[in-house]
Amino acid sequence: MLLVVLLPATHIFAQSAPASPDRPWHSTREQEVQSDAKNLDAYTFRIDSGKTYSLPELIDLAEAHNPQTRVAWESACAQAAALGIARSELYPTLAAVAVSQLNRDEVLFGTTFFSQTVEASQVGFDLNYTVLDFGARAGRIARARADVLAANFGFNDAHRSVIYQVEQAYYQLLNASGQEGAVRASLSNAQAVQEAAEARLKQGLATLPDVLEARSATAQAAYELQAVLGAEETARGDLATALGISPTVTIHIEPLEVLPIPEGLDDSVDQAIQKAFQQRPDLLERVAEVRAANAGVKEAHAAFYPTLSLSTSPDTQLLYGSQQALPWTHTAGFYGGLSATLSWTLFDGGARKNRVAQAQADVRGAQAQAAATRDQVADQVWTAYSNLQTAFRQRQAATALLEAASQSYAASLEAYKYGVRNLLDVTAAQQTLAQARSADVLARTQVLGARADLAFRTGEAIQAGARLP
Repeated sequence: MLLVVLLPATHIFAQSAPASPDRPWHSTREQEVQSDAKNLDAYTFRIDSGKTYSLPELIDLAEAHNPQTRVAWESACAQAAALGIARSELYPTLAAVAVSQLNRDEVLFGTTFFSQTVEASQVGFDLNYTVLDFGARAGRIARARADVLAANFGFNDAHRSVIYQVEQAYYQLLNASGQEGAVRASLSNAQAVQEAAEARLKQGLATLPDVLEARSATAQAAYELQAVLGAEETARGDLATALGISPTVTIHIEPLEVLPIPEGLDDSVDQAIQKAFQQRPDLLERVAEVRAANAGVKEAHAAFYPTLSLSTSPDTQLLYGSQQALPWTHTAGFYGGLSATLSWTLFDGGARKNRVAQAQADVRGAQAQAAATRDQVADQVWTAYSNLQTAFRQRQAATALLEAASQSYAASLEAYKYGVRNLLDVTAAQQTLAQARSADVLARTQVLGARADLAFRTGEAIQAGARLP
């Protein structure tokens, strides 16, 4: 009967799959999860909306508040606790047990049953200690210690990633803000050309198509300004997200014009690659995993040898009892024993041999993974170094282009006012100047971003006293 009652209940409360694949699935449990998501505690911190933040200040905020660093930190703390668990095997275990029970039954004595009551109370201890295991515990401790190192390097790598995210979002916002200034300048130039064309039309020196062409160029510049403003808002949201706050928070940064643009690097590409080999936390994490795998081999070899352990169980026992027609009686005593156990597996069907082979394969796999990561690091540094060198050259070319385009536009506009050049020449010069301004802003931010990328690839960004671009 109980089974018949419970079967429908389990069907009602059990989680079921969607009835068909043709529509979204909504269950009664969904509302509970939605409520939990709505009430999820958000980690927030205060941003001064009236302050202009520098890149180092933003990085400090991100390292303190970005969820990625907290996740990596908790993982490292958990691994440190696992090392403590492994080390605890070096010490004995002590357990205390207290038992109290009352038994009442009938005892047959001769041809008659007599009632008997026995009350027992007992307090005991159980002490166990592994005296010798031929390196099994040492192997587990070494593995846990290497895992802690790997977790710590993973924590450092989380900081490296967060710093890089902030830098990239910061430079994207710098570029968007600089592009806004460039487009506004281009809009001002287009308006100047339009005013010159309208003035010449009133004087009878220009045609209506010239004026319409100038108005079209002004409208195009205004359109491009709105696109740049939208990109700037997106970049601000990306920067806020990299800091670990809501994208709706307004963050003010220093303008591109006040930031020094580096002209070159002191290190060669070989020096940069060697720095990466020494500093990249993800590569160091792979090396720590090789250590952990070697410790696993040591632990697997220990299984071929015996294990010696000691165990003692002292306890105090107190008994009270009575039988029918007899008075209560009691007894007490101190009992216990000491045992030594020698355990040695003589045959296991090849399990130990295969565990050793598995551990050795893990070592070779970890070594291969470390080598692959080393190759990837070298390639990434080489690419980042080449990109930075290209950015330096593009910066020089963009500076020359901006200077030439500015002079060409000024000369064309002046000549147009005197009737020497036509409007098409002025419009073309104005568009070239707009492109040159945009290229100049992009080239400057590309240098800063490429330098940050090189610092990310070499691991320089997380070193003490690192200089931020």
